[in-house]
Amino acid sequence: MRRLDRRQAIAFVDIGEGDAACPIDRGSLLARFHAREADGPLVSGAAAFAAMWRAIPVLRPLGLAARNGLVLRGVERGYLGFLRIRPLLTGRS
Repeated sequence: MRRLDRRQAIAFVDIGEGDAACPIDRGSLLARFHAREADGPLVSGAAAFAAMWRAIPVLRPLGLAARNGLVLRGVERGYLGFLRIRPLLTGRS
């Protein structure tokens, strides 16, 4: 995603650094992807990906489509499926 964010519209925070300030605990951060649009609420999962997509011009149509509740639920289902297999992909449990 960083490579696609050519305008540097997204402020990526590496929670592995330990000194990153965040309103939720590290365990929650590691369990799901989180994001916040300008002055918006902190969201996680598919809603966070959709927020990030809206900031990247080439992915913006996907992010806008995810504002539809049915689309967002479908993306969330896919994200939950990914979370189940993520340990296999990363070699971590």
